[in-house]
Amino acid sequence: MMAELVTIRCLTDNYAYLVHDRGCTVLIDAPEAGPILSELRGRGWSLDAILLTHHHDDHIQAVPEIVAATGAQVWGNMADTSRLPPLDRALETGEWTEVCGQTLNVIDVPGHTVGHVAFHMPDAGLVFTADSLMAMGCGRLFEGTAAQMWSSLSKLAALPDDTLVCSGHDYARGNGAFALSVDSGNQALRQRLDATMAGDRPASPATLGDEKATNPFLRAAELAQPDESPLDSFTRLRAAKDSFRG
Repeated sequence: MMAELVTIRCLTDNYAYLVHDRGCTVLIDAPEAGPILSELRGRGWSLDAILLTHHHDDHIQAVPEIVAATGAQVWGNMADTSRLPPLDRALETGEWTEVCGQTLNVIDVPGHTVGHVAFHMPDAGLVFTADSLMAMGCGRLFEGTAAQMWSSLSKLAALPDDTLVCSGHDYARGNGAFALSVDSGNQALRQRLDATMAGDRPASPATLGDEKATNPFLRAAELAQPDESPLDSFTRLRAAKDSFRG
């Protein structure tokens, strides 16, 4: 039986995700209790574990209410325990483990925050990237450096192209508009943005192959100016996105 993925819209533009396999359910990030608990009740699922990608409030603030309602265990990055809710399972970056019958790889992806991790479930073909790799974009550098984020995105880009990238926010329209401003000849990007703007395509999930074809931050090497390294190109693009108002 294949694992079932459910995408849950929370708050204004956050995403949370449920992965259900053989009677066991795991939640990735906890932005808002109401929609998550409603989805669980509607499907008749219990919740076994909550995986936290990073410490920002809009990803963890519903943990106490969800734990009180479900008794789920909370898993997160051992290196960020001081900023996360109390953890039942402290995970090391690079660790391989198992949750709800799924092999789980904890990938260190600093940049947005220094303690940010992504969760890769290779058997299910899923990677939960939250605010690192996003639809046609990447997260702002609130704590980390451009070099850290470039390294993080490079790790994620090395996963199989058919991996579904499950990001933390619906920023696709703004990200897509910026992407087109720096990569205007990219027909795959134009088609993706047109489908997004028409409401024909959700922001998340998307295949990693789609991101590699349309995301300017994964295409930094291709978009580099003469004598510019891929890291320098990424740094320039990230700074340009920070001030983009298109």
